This record gives sequence, C-alpha cells and structure tokens, in this order.
Amino acid sequence: MGTRNNDRPAILGGRPVRPGGPLLRLANRPEILAALEHAYRDGDWHRYHGHGTERLREALAVYHNVTDVELCCSGTAALEIALKGVNVKPGYEVLVSGYDFKGVVSSVLAVGAVPVVVDSQLDTPAFVQSQLERSSSPKMRAAIVSHLHGMTAAIRPIVEWAHQNGVAIVEDACQTHGAMIDGKRAGAWGDVGVLSFGGSKLLTAGRGGALLTSDPRIAQRIRLHCERGNHAFPMSELQAAVLLPQLESLDADNRKRLASVEWLTKRLRGSPVLPVDWERLDASPAFYKLGLMPTDDCWSGLNREIIAAALRAEGVAIDEGFKSVPELFARSRFRQADSLIVAELLGKWMLVLHHPVLLADEEELSLVVRAVQKIAAAAARGELAGVASA
Repeated sequence: MGTRNNDRPAILGGRPVRPGGPLLRLANRPEILAALEHAYRDGDWHRYHGHGTERLREALAVYHNVTDVELCCSGTAALEIALKGVNVKPGYEVLVSGYDFKGVVSSVLAVGAVPVVVDSQLDTPAFVQSQLERSSSPKMRAAIVSHLHGMTAAIRPIVEWAHQNGVAIVEDACQTHGAMIDGKRAGAWGDVGVLSFGGSKLLTAGRGGALLTSDPRIAQRIRLHCERGNHAFPMSELQAAVLLPQLESLDADNRKRLASVEWLTKRLRGSPVLPVDWERLDASPAFYKLGLMPTDDCWSGLNREIIAAALRAEGVAIDEGFKSVPELFARSRFRQADSLIVAELLGKWMLVLHHPVLLADEEELSLVVRAVQKIAAAAARGELAGVASA
C-alpha cells in the first residue's frame, strides 16, 4: 500500500501540515504605527538627535537597571564597540564559545585580538567558570558570554571569577531580550552587555543595537570610540520610535512565549526531536529561538539541513542553528583551548524554531508537533533518503 498524501512529506509533493507556510510575526501593530506617526508630527524622523533615541536610552537603562546605554546600528557593531569599551587591544586574548554566532569571533578578530575557543555545554552553548579559569592566560583581557536558543549561561560564577582576575565580561544578550537570571536582566551582568534589534529579534527595528554598562570608564571609552564629529555607528530616530512600544509589551510577550515553550516541551518529550534543556531554577528565559535537537536513529544518514528543509516545507519556521567555530574559521585564526566535541555536535545538529509561533494559540503549536511526528515517521520509512542525496 502506498503512502497516503497526508503522510507524504510536503518536500516530496505531499500536503503540508500548515498549507499557508510558516507563521510570520505580526508586523502591522497599531502602537508601532502610532509611534511612527508621532515621530513624523514631532519632526524627529529627520533629526540627528531627537527625542526618540533619548527616550529609548532612558527606558533601556531603567529596564536593565544600568546607568549608561549607547545605541548603535547593529548588535554585531555593538560587540566590536564593547570590546573597545573594555580596552581589548591587538594581541590580547578573548575567550569565546565554540558554538556561537559568527559575528562573535569576527568582532574579536576585527579589533586585532585572538579568540580563545573553548567547548560549549549541552545545557547552555556558553562556557562555564571552570573553562574560563583553565583557559586564562596573561594575555586574556575579556570573555564573551552568549545566551542562545532559550538557554541562559551560568553567568554569576563567571562574572565573580572574572572580576577577581582582571578579565572583563562582554555579555551577549542579543537573543534574550528581557530574560532574568538570578534576579538580574540578561545583559546587565557583564561589564558591558550587548543587544541586537535586527529584523528577526524579539525587539526589532529592522536593524540596530545597544550597549549596556554601569561602569563610567567603559561608557567613556565607548563614547570616544563612537564619536567622530558625529556618531559613527548611529541608530535612527525612526528605529528608536518603533522599539519603545515593543519594550513596553516585552514582559507580557515573554510570558506567553515561555508558556508556549512549556507546552511544546511537554508534548515533544520522548519524540525524535527534543527541545534543548532550557529549564533552570535561577532563570526566567526569553525565547527568540527555541533550540531543538534530533535525537533518534530515524535520522541516520540524514543531516540537519534536510530535516529543517522538510519541516519548513510542512509550514514550520525552523532553520539550522549556527555552525561551530572550526567550521567557520581557519584554525590559524584562533587558539583552541578545548576539544570542542559538544560545539561541533551542536554545529552539526542544532535546529531552531523561530519565535512568532510562540505567541500563537495551541492550535498553531499543535501543528509544530504534528509536523515533527510526520517528518520523523517519513525518515523512519526511508523516504527522505533521496532528498539527502540530491
């Protein structure tokens, strides 16, 4: 008996679980339109320095309980500026995780420093305090700690050891707007925190970024680096205008996303694709993306690119995660301080579910579960083998 059309993967011509394609974020929000109209009426839309950027600085400072906020053009630019802010100079070393956004290592290289790469952890792609301690050297001046895919780093012991040993912490909170860790906002733990407002982020202006600090020396270095007769890496007034109403609803949206992840985690438990271990007693996470790992023999002979493509064809907004540092950079460009076994595993298999579906109802969430079950069953029957070899 042939496979029914409902069971046949959409990537092979079957009927998709969600025929309309992946759920997109709600872009036409009245409060964002109102903010843009206000910037137009107020004249801020054309100003170098208007009210919107100043209000956003103040709002982010209050929200994160920091004294200084610098706005800029992107989260990637913010990383490089942050390294300048903590006085990283050419030849110094900066600790990074073996599984992270490519821009992290690129930013270290951009300031002339040497990335020191350590392995990731299965319950958080970030490193832990003991790895920082083992890998430190007289040349090490900073470490970049990233919170990824709903998993928060165990940052308190990292910060405590770093401060005792003269290592600055740059906290990359680009994926975790609004997350709480041990009573503090993500981004407020480091000597300097970094946010991104790129087009897919929880808080978005299409582009944009911010730096958070309560150290006046770092704030001054950041200002000196950015000011060159005018701001060299600016955020526009229109970008600031649209971010303000999103910040006001961020906590409520994060609570809804967390409830959705809890729902999915419960229903995917025991399935061939498992959510990452995001649950921590000391943290309330924020889900820009939910990490998912294929964990069953049914995926033998396939790869994550094929699995992601098959799930996207079913109408689920899933993509491959990052590649590991050794896959992205020549070995001559970094110092390897660990085996990188976990980082390379994550770089080959991590999948990420995008956040718009996490604000939807249970009917939409159930389509994600059905799509996973459908594609896993097809993989077990060997139907995706032809796709894998294409």
